[in-house]
Amino acid sequence: MKIAIIGGGNLGTAIALGTVKAKLAKASDITITRRHLAKIDHLKSEGFQLTTDNITAIKDATLVLLCVQPKQLASLLADLGSYITDQHIVVSTITGISTEEIASHLQKKVAIVRAMPNTAIAIGQSMTCICSKDATEKQLEEVTNLFNGLGMTLPIEERLMKAATVLAASGIAFFMRYIRAATQGGIQMGFDAEEAQLIAAQTARGAASLLLTNESHPEIEIDKVTTPEGCTIAGLNEMEHQGLSSALIKGIITSFDKINNIKK
Repeated sequence: MKIAIIGGGNLGTAIALGTVKAKLAKASDITITRRHLAKIDHLKSEGFQLTTDNITAIKDATLVLLCVQPKQLASLLADLGSYITDQHIVVSTITGISTEEIASHLQKKVAIVRAMPNTAIAIGQSMTCICSKDATEKQLEEVTNLFNGLGMTLPIEERLMKAATVLAASGIAFFMRYIRAATQGGIQMGFDAEEAQLIAAQTARGAASLLLTNESHPEIEIDKVTTPEGCTIAGLNEMEHQGLSSALIKGIITSFDKINNIKK
């Protein structure tokens, strides 16, 4: 499978590195483009093909991943439009750009897949939501397999893609803030910063793993930890009195309102 990654920024390079690490493609079969190659020149030694020419990059590719900023899309597809054929699968990771909008720029029937990963894709632990337009079952399976090698995927309706961006992509920052707060609490109780962060981060990983492994509800796992008159329920109740759940929900909805009002 030949892959062209148009836009070798943080996400584009993370996808490239993760794809090779998961043995889904060889580095030599992945071409990465960027206007200034000096910033990704180190990838050349790992076997990746690098170029500033987007047209050259997609020539022999099956998957064409668009990893550019929304404002760059129109001019990019104006340049690539006549070179993209029904042999290509166009995969967009661009926030807020619908498959319909991409199709309108291309002005032809092409398999288009939207994928919304998060930054954990760099370590193969992304949560990636996917939707598609005019893609066959086989084409969608190829894209899904790629992102499954970089974490977990979930097919969703396109109307939910902005919500997925908030919950999964912005969600990384929300969970990081909790871990940071837990770390600060640990420091106040006597741990040094490194120890507190290790405990908080590994505990967060354990909590998530319990839900994924047991396929259980958070309250079930909470009930296993809380004992009558114990310190856990006392801490939980105080957090709720201070508005923990309410603040989280309000923050998520505020992000969702913001993404719905962003002008392209």
